[in-house]
Amino acid sequence: MSHALSTPTPADTGLPAPAQPPPSITPLTSSLSTRDTILPSSEEHKYAFPDANQKPILLHLGGSIRWNHSLYAELSQKFDIKRSYSMGRDEFKEALINKRWGDFVGMYRPFWNTGGEMGNWDLELIGGGGREEGEEEKKKKKKKKKKKKKKNEEEQEEEEEEEEGSLLPKSCKIYASAGAGFDWVDTKTMAEHGITYCNSAPSCTESVADTALFLLLSTFRAFPLSFLSARSCVPSKFEFANCNIASFTHNPNGHVLGIVGLGRIGFRIAQKVMRACEMRVWYHDVVRMEGREKELEMEGARLGLDDWEVRWCETLEELLNGSDAVVLATPFSGHTLLSSHEFSLFKPGCRLINIARGKLIDEDALNAALDSGTISAAGLDVHAHEPHVDRRLAERESVMVLSHTAGASVESHVGFERLGMENLISWVEGRGCLTGVNEMWLRKD
Repeated sequence: MSHALSTPTPADTGLPAPAQPPPSITPLTSSLSTRDTILPSSEEHKYAFPDANQKPILLHLGGSIRWNHSLYAELSQKFDIKRSYSMGRDEFKEALINKRWGDFVGMYRPFWNTGGEMGNWDLELIGGGGREEGEEEKKKKKKKKKKKKKKNEEEQEEEEEEEEGSLLPKSCKIYASAGAGFDWVDTKTMAEHGITYCNSAPSCTESVADTALFLLLSTFRAFPLSFLSARSCVPSKFEFANCNIASFTHNPNGHVLGIVGLGRIGFRIAQKVMRACEMRVWYHDVVRMEGREKELEMEGARLGLDDWEVRWCETLEELLNGSDAVVLATPFSGHTLLSSHEFSLFKPGCRLINIARGKLIDEDALNAALDSGTISAAGLDVHAHEPHVDRRLAERESVMVLSHTAGASVESHVGFERLGMENLISWVEGRGCLTGVNEMWLRKD
């Protein structure tokens, strides 16, 4: 019997053909809030390219396209695509300093496991803080000094500040990347340099929500213990699980699921647990999402659920006090969300699921909460110090740990490729970005 040696392609899995490029992008349903909706910004985004007779340069980071070849061909008609392939941080910085790829207007990273070898996009990489000039750059600056003598002092100072405060070319205005999370990108600094960062969150929503459901069921039904007992091939462990699990596990039906962050993924999780497990949904977010509440309530009524509830919790404390299970589905903003104080607010015996970012949880505090019984079980797709996993958590029979694979599916990767290109095509055609996450900070000049 032959075995597959590589990841199946859409032809193998029966996926639909790639969507037609913009403007035929199908908008999401009305359930999306203003901050989630994939629609071009209402502002004018047409970029005035220096030379209208030449295609603008696009820097393609990382691996080659695997699925959406026809859309990539269209992208090639819009841009002069240059490749960086895999490149470490120092080499990448030197290449930027010496303008190896010229004055590119955008960057495109179609995969999350390649094209990120340069590390986090922080102030050093975006703005060039603390960098040394390359030899080619020094020669160019000497030539410019002669021309600057004819300019007044104010113009000279402004130009020098711009040169010293940027590592990326001034022409760069957009970065479209695979993946949903963007804690590895200083999106505010990018905006301050006039660059819109676009993620690909809609492409992996289904995969991440499925994983959340799996982890939720694992915490209610003690699947880690059952799995480990059977896998040990030790009869006594098998018999223990077989005879005792029923005495302390429960069905999730009728319990309260607290969702932190009712964005696109949080909303999809709510839909799945409602339909599959008939759970009541509480959520906490910075704003109340009445449109989504109504959609869930209408769906509950259509399904004929007797004890159905959708509730917005104005404070995190309110949600933690009343939930039988809590799912984290919120971005990491640089601050730990759950530490010792927050764990003291949980309903005793609550379950915890994290499919967002590992650094949202203080893992020492989580271990203490598991020891005390405040948290009865946990399902963790993400970890605070990846690729390192907290051994204390991994060795617990009440904790299911995964390898940050919630969004990892062929369907997600196809969508990452596609949505990144759709962002770039929409932008270059003057219709704005589709999934920009930092436009609220974008410099308007």
